Amino acid sequence: MKKDFIFSSIDNLKGVGPQLSKYLKKKRIEKIKDVLLNLPYSETDRSKIFKLKDLEIGKIQTIKIQVKKLNFPRIRNLPNKVYCEDETGKIEIVYFNSREGYLRKLFPLNEFVIVSGKINYFNKKYQITNPDYVTSLENQEYVAKSIPKYNLTKGINEKKYRNISEQVISNLPDINDWLDEDFIKKNKLIDWNECIRKLHNSKDGKINQSKSFRRIVFDELCANFLALSENRKRIRIKKLPKIFNDKNSELIKKNLPFKLTNDQEKVLDEINQDLLSDKRMFRIIQGDVGSGKTIVSLLSILNVIKSGYQCALMSPTEILARQHYKLIKNIFKNENFNIEFLTGKTEYKIKKVILSKLTSGKIKLLIGTHALFQKKISFQKLGLVVIDEQHKFGVKQRSDLAKKGGNECDVLLMSATPIPRTMMMSLYGDMDISKITEKPAERKNINTLSKPENKINELWPFIKKQILDNNQVFWVCPLIEESSFLDYSSAKKKFEIINKKFPNKVGLIHGALKNNEKDKILKDFLQRKISILVTTTVIEVGIDFPNANLIIIENANKFGLAQLHQLRGRVGRGEKQGTCILLFKDGLSKNAIKRIKVLKNSNDGFFIAEEDLKLRGFGDLIGFQQSGIKSFRFADPVIHEDLFKLAEKYVQNIKGYISYSKYSFLLKLFDKAEIINTSEP
Repeated sequence: MKKDFIFSSIDNLKGVGPQLSKYLKKKRIEKIKDVLLNLPYSETDRSKIFKLKDLEIGKIQTIKIQVKKLNFPRIRNLPNKVYCEDETGKIEIVYFNSREGYLRKLFPLNEFVIVSGKINYFNKKYQITNPDYVTSLENQEYVAKSIPKYNLTKGINEKKYRNISEQVISNLPDINDWLDEDFIKKNKLIDWNECIRKLHNSKDGKINQSKSFRRIVFDELCANFLALSENRKRIRIKKLPKIFNDKNSELIKKNLPFKLTNDQEKVLDEINQDLLSDKRMFRIIQGDVGSGKTIVSLLSILNVIKSGYQCALMSPTEILARQHYKLIKNIFKNENFNIEFLTGKTEYKIKKVILSKLTSGKIKLLIGTHALFQKKISFQKLGLVVIDEQHKFGVKQRSDLAKKGGNECDVLLMSATPIPRTMMMSLYGDMDISKITEKPAERKNINTLSKPENKINELWPFIKKQILDNNQVFWVCPLIEESSFLDYSSAKKKFEIINKKFPNKVGLIHGALKNNEKDKILKDFLQRKISILVTTTVIEVGIDFPNANLIIIENANKFGLAQLHQLRGRVGRGEKQGTCILLFKDGLSKNAIKRIKVLKNSNDGFFIAEEDLKLRGFGDLIGFQQSGIKSFRFADPVIHEDLFKLAEKYVQNIKGYISYSKYSFLLKLFDKAEIINTSEP
């Protein structure tokens, strides 16, 4: 059997009909390879054969019993029963909706059978209802063993899925390993073929530091790094270098009401070197909230426009894009070039004029949302694209994005989501990374306090004083509506409470609102028509509200550190000192106490992100998940940090490899082949 078997449809397996195939697809199991990568999370021990006198109610147990009688009632809805016994007692095997002929075949009279299922007790009798397994003594070994447990969905039981999994493993062809034998031994890994079998047939799949599990983690990381490496080659293609004098931006810098930090100057120099290079720029600026990423990108835009090129700046929301537009119009007010604003809501007549001016080259800078990259929008000579809050783009989107402006277009991305080192290399390995860690001198650290929720009444006078001092307030709640299952605050309920205390001064915003409704409330807050904004975490990144100087976060212990830091960054963006109050309930865990202490003691987003990773573990990083950063299937930056470094080094050593054919199977296995564009394995 060829390797093609692994990448063929799940429908090719025996016993997988249209209905079962539909259920499997709900679990994202569409190809044979998906079965290989769907590892068991535990196992059911059916290995011991119990006597009936030793049965325990509620447990899954295996028994050897003799069939004594079969009862098939002729009254509708009554179950069929099989009466069995051993030398120590009696038991009933109960079936609902089963055929008589099927049960007679399964339970031959006076014969011994092996039955495994959950033990119940009804009318002073042991029962097993719809047992998981019934088989003859000859087939005892198939049932009386430890059987892997998989996460399944409605319509698929353990027995059905076991049949699929074992069919795949038994038909698995031997794959030529892409790792050398010496490398495998040296790094205490395991051969790929042995690894896959062990992951499904032993406890190895449940232990994240077993040799076989570490091998699958290493493979996943290698596939990811190879894809990023190849994407980097595609992006960093040759271009005509932009001939400009970086003194173009000096006049703007002199007129700014503040001096650039050393970090900002360093990053601006890195961007200018890229623009002057004969290789296309694909760079990300990683900067904490309020570190001054935007002004660096604007100075870069000015240099490119002065070189005779057009530029585009894209933001994820209309309100953030419009805020950029106002800022840019003000900073470039003495510059003699045309700046326009475009979103999906722009009127057709205005849009038509903008598109015409864009094609003719009259517009030098276009600012807007994702609408900037619709097919019908064409630039005359696009030289630089700047994208704000880039974390919403994956590797494939970055690759597609880089093609938009042709070979001459440089791309600069910005992200205010601080990311730990191990995650950075696996998310942005195809990009050059610039970091701004130094805060502008005029930016004050945010004063962070914590308070138990039972003392919430002490906040009302403080909030009243803030409003009298012309400050605005964010009040953040984890849920939109009250939940009977979770003891979180409801944003809607909190809005009603606060609105009674401060009538006509409160707004409510959450993710369930339509974009136009959300934009209107944010606009009212920006224009100071309301003083308090009750919100869910939709305000986590992006918009500048210079008069918002107090943020209150309810159930602060339920948020990740990185997310709390992002929320905190919404205040203190003007001249005044910002304050963040973390409300918490009694009975905090040790980790929750540590998180609150870290936040109170530090304003450094990168340090906080690292601490969050250590305290919470990668799988529980709510802040990163809500920022659009997806976790790996197997790899964990905390548990497998050494493998991240090993895989990065391994891929760096094969970067010069002319053909990726050696790794084509690996890349296809982890769905990276379309990025690499290798030949079929």
